[in-house]
Amino acid sequence: MWEKVSGSIIIDVLDIVIVAYLLYRLIVFIKDTRVIQMFVGLGLLLVLSFVAEALGMIVVGRIIGTLQTVWVVAFIIIFQPELRSALTTLGLGSGLGRKGVREIPAEQELLKAVTRMSKRGLGALIVVEREVRLSDWVQKGVPLDAEITAATLEAIFTAPGPLHDGAVIISNNKIAAAAVILPIAEREELGYVLGTRHRAAIGISELSDAIVLVVSEETRAISLVYGGHIRRGLTMDDLTAELARVYRRQSGGPRKHKRRASDRAADLPVEPVRSGGAAAPESQG
Repeated sequence: MWEKVSGSIIIDVLDIVIVAYLLYRLIVFIKDTRVIQMFVGLGLLLVLSFVAEALGMIVVGRIIGTLQTVWVVAFIIIFQPELRSALTTLGLGSGLGRKGVREIPAEQELLKAVTRMSKRGLGALIVVEREVRLSDWVQKGVPLDAEITAATLEAIFTAPGPLHDGAVIISNNKIAAAAVILPIAEREELGYVLGTRHRAAIGISELSDAIVLVVSEETRAISLVYGGHIRRGLTMDDLTAELARVYRRQSGGPRKHKRRASDRAADLPVEPVRSGGAAAPESQG
């Protein structure tokens, strides 16, 4: 019976569907990123390899074959953060992540804290953990395990306090840690429009499904970062609507097709980039 199934057209169709899906995910992953440039180079090497083999160029063929091996190893090393991010996304898409993260912890306290800090011109970086655990980053900061209140968050980010220069991570409905050092998105063009704090927010959002709230010390603008994308200059209504949209999408709730004011806010899409070295989010807006 198994021999009949394995030789049937169903297996052939399933085989084609799986390959097509994998190719689609690969194209989506490398689209408009630096990864595609390396794929182009690898493709050129493959073409040259076929040409050398067809023309009987033994030495050239061996050299190209060696370069192909080095190219693959270099790809894995250079784009390790992107590969880790892709595997994380795959794990979330398969439904293997933690369940039950459907509500924003202490939402009103977070909004109140962001509003106060914006009015006072206090720079802030608040990371809200969701399905992907941030334990590794929590360990790099100062453990607090404190209740989530606007007053506590405001006190943490008030200079020259010992905890103000860094990020706060919220986990399990608690302020798990402060003064956390986050990875910084190192895309060159980001340095012209975003400060260290915003690039750190993008960096951690590319490595996890966390939601990050940012308050600019210079402009007092409020930003929301999620999945490598940043929305800047949000009002409280915009921020509330955007948070609801992100959590509704995660929980599979109905989506509104009408474009909100939050969607019209300053939006800077950021493709998956290499999130290399880590640095403390400095007081840059």
